[in-house]
Order: sequence, then C-alpha cells, then structure tokens
Amino acid sequence: MKKRLIALIIILNSGCSVDPVIEDSEPDYVPVDVLAVADAIPRYEKRTRAGNPVQYEVLGKQYKVLTQSKGYKKTGVASWYGTKFHGRKTSNGETYNMYGMTAAHKTLPIPSYVRVTHLKNNRSVVVRVNDRGPFHDNRIIDLSYTAAVKLGIQQAGTGSVEVTALEFDSVETNEKKKVSQLGPQQGDIFYLQVGAFVDASNAQQLQQKLSASGISACRIQSANNQGNELFKVQVGPLYSDQQAEQENQKLVQIGFSQSQLIVEK
Repeated sequence: MKKRLIALIIILNSGCSVDPVIEDSEPDYVPVDVLAVADAIPRYEKRTRAGNPVQYEVLGKQYKVLTQSKGYKKTGVASWYGTKFHGRKTSNGETYNMYGMTAAHKTLPIPSYVRVTHLKNNRSVVVRVNDRGPFHDNRIIDLSYTAAVKLGIQQAGTGSVEVTALEFDSVETNEKKKVSQLGPQQGDIFYLQVGAFVDASNAQQLQQKLSASGISACRIQSANNQGNELFKVQVGPLYSDQQAEQENQKLVQIGFSQSQLIVEK
C-alpha cells in the first residue's frame, strides 16, 4: 500500500495535465522552427523506475502500466499540452519541453517510442513517451506542442490518430552499430547535416556562420517533408569516415554537437 501511495504521488506531481480544469495554450512567441524539428529516433533506453509503477490511480481510475510496448497499436483521440506545463517535471523526472518530440501516455512503459499518424491528413511523427496522461475520457495520447503542430492538430486541440509502438535495437545491436555506423562502402559520399529549416534565409544564415568559422564545404539541399519545403544545411562532400569524423570534431568545437551523418551512394 505504501509503494502504491508513493507511485501515486509521483504521477500526480508530474508535468502532464492530471487536473482537467487547467486550461493550456499555445506560446505567444515560438523560438524554434517547429516544422523543422526532427522526429525522435527510437533507440534502446533502460526502463526508468520513475513513472513506471505496476499500477496507479488518478481521479478515481486505476491504470496498469504495460510490461512492454511491443505490439501496441491503437486508434483514438490525441490532444496536446503546452505552456502550462513547459519546464515542469514529467513522470520520469525529465523536464517537459514543449518544443521537443515527446508525448504522454497512460500505460506504455517509459520511455517508449511511437509513431502517431493523424488519420485526417495522413501526417505522421515519431515521439518519445516520457510522461503520463492524458487523464481525459476517450484520449489515448497527449503530444508536445511541436508534435501537434507537425500533425496539424494544435488549432483544433485534438485529432483522430493511430498510435503504433516502434521497436528499437537491443543493447548488443546498439553497440555494434556504434562501432560500424561510419563504415563506408566503396563510392559512398558523406555529408554532415547541421540543421533543417522551413525558411530559406535561416538556412543561408547558418551556412554563412559555418563559412565564417572555417567550414567552407557546405551546401543547402531542399526537400519536401509532408507538404512543407525544408532547406537542409549539410557540410560536405566528404569522401571517407576519417574525413567525416574530422569535420564532425570541428563542428563540435564551434557548438554543433548534434550533426547527422548523411550517406549518398
């Protein structure tokens, strides 16, 4: 009984909207290009003790946390949460960032990764579940503000979606990938993607900043993403894993530690 009480206190002190009378809202100023925010990337993470009680109770209803996310697939209503909870703690102790690609779910293990597809427009995003909720009838997932914008449901407040759990690599496979992820095939050309923007001028400013920092080999590639044109800033071409690693170290030194490796055959 004591353990259940502690688990309940953890849930009730988390960031998602346990209290149904609290009204949430969009930010007055958005400091990031939300449409260019990358989806969460499924990967192995140790299941946290925080946020994963065997079962818990909220508003008089009991919920049982699933032992695994594998095979989970459900359709229902998605909602989102924003400024009222931005900066507050999520159920596993992380800080909720409304500009990240995260979500709250009542029963999936924390953390889990799911693909959410808006059934009205067929847009989809991948989010990382790190919170509990939404504790409202007929809602199956609470999305971050950014995920809601990318799906096109932030104005309506809710939308009909399909939620599908995604698999990720085991610890052993993950370690093997770390060793071989830069391994080139003959003829491969590498690029390091530093950023992606809806506004072309933002991409040009980043390209100029990189050039001023001594990284002259840099291009802007345009691509269509769910009906939106994105302008991707990529360092390269690079012709070996050693050269890619050297350029990545330069990027880290000037403050770009999250570059993404792109391989062109």
